[in-house]
Amino acid sequence: MGAMSPLESAAQQARQEGLQLRQLSIDTRNRFLEHLAHNLSQHHEQILQANKQDLEQAKSEKLSAPLLKRLDYSAQKISESVQGLMALSRLPDPLGKVLEARLLDDGLELFKISVPIGVIALIFESRPDALIQMAGLCWKSGNAVILKGGREAIRTNRALFAVIQQTLAELALPQHWIVLTETRDEVNQILKLERWIDLIIPRGSNEFVRYIMDNTRIPVLGHADGIVHLYLHDDAPTQMAVDLVVDSKTQYVAVCNALETLLVHQDSAIRLLPELARALQAKQVRLKGCERTRAILPGLEEASEDDWNTEYLDSILSIKIVDDLQKAIDHINTHGSHHTDGIVTLDVHAAKTFMDLVDSADVFWNASTRFSDGYRYGLGAEVGIATGKLHARGPMGLEGLVTSQWRLFGHGHLVGDYSSGSKTFKHTDLGQQDYFKKWIT
Repeated sequence: MGAMSPLESAAQQARQEGLQLRQLSIDTRNRFLEHLAHNLSQHHEQILQANKQDLEQAKSEKLSAPLLKRLDYSAQKISESVQGLMALSRLPDPLGKVLEARLLDDGLELFKISVPIGVIALIFESRPDALIQMAGLCWKSGNAVILKGGREAIRTNRALFAVIQQTLAELALPQHWIVLTETRDEVNQILKLERWIDLIIPRGSNEFVRYIMDNTRIPVLGHADGIVHLYLHDDAPTQMAVDLVVDSKTQYVAVCNALETLLVHQDSAIRLLPELARALQAKQVRLKGCERTRAILPGLEEASEDDWNTEYLDSILSIKIVDDLQKAIDHINTHGSHHTDGIVTLDVHAAKTFMDLVDSADVFWNASTRFSDGYRYGLGAEVGIATGKLHARGPMGLEGLVTSQWRLFGHGHLVGDYSSGSKTFKHTDLGQQDYFKKWIT
């Protein structure tokens, strides 16, 4: 085995130092989050200046509109990061939770305990706020983290990382559990570090995430698409429907939980579509429609088959009229990305059917799709949204960054005794408090 590269050495050191984090008290971990929030506020001018320079360069290089929106780390976004860190500091400790407790036999007790995953690599495009979110979540959950941001956000990421390092130094806390990398070549290096990295979380475009998934043996958790639907049932109240569609689409268009395809029941289309078109066009949303939609709204662009499979991340919305609830469900399960989908109706049976049959991580009834977010779910923040079905699903907060460990406590117990029949298992559930009472205190 040859000499380690600087990045591999940093990953190894992050793993070693990360093991120390799980032994820090929850008070120490929370104090760091609070202090980081304070320092982030104190240094907001330097951060804004760094972000301004990144934005100016990105515009000169003709960065796409969605990436520019994500790159913009405004004073409001800094404030949101501060609030997220403070909310995170108030959440319960995710480590050391007793998930299962079982008495196998007298004096032989088995516990399943929540523990950190280990070393997480976050590879992200544009969004500097992801750096703060991930640093906070990993710290609270006892994980080391390797951060790889895009070149377009290099100054902002450096400024944020400097604040993190300053905060750790001020509190005399470990500093090498978190690593910032910057070059494109380091992405490919990260993908090969299966010895030191336990999980990769990519955040960016479909093409970017697919590249990560296709080029590593390290487990990857995340989503490639955010093709989000809202279905307006035949009884959808007009004003509620308009408000929810407008908020889902326009509250912030360049994110994965923004509405991309609107489905409308044929019996409510004539009533709803003119009102929806007026409200959306007032927000400068470009509308595309199926043939039946364009019969009600002449002049709309024609929506092609490709539009039903497109994540716009822009002020564009495709509209399709469907025959009934089942057709809406079929369309979502065929063309959706299993991210977030919602129904607008007063019919409880229709809502339950929709939520039972739509195969997505987040399914909403009479609520904006923009609620699909870790902070809004009360998770403190999120590392991303997972659309798969293993380990974590939906907005991932602290619970997505922990795994479990079985801990067995005995008094010289031997398997041979049970194989021979001289002893038998009891397999009795224990109270969760017994683990801490007997082995910790």
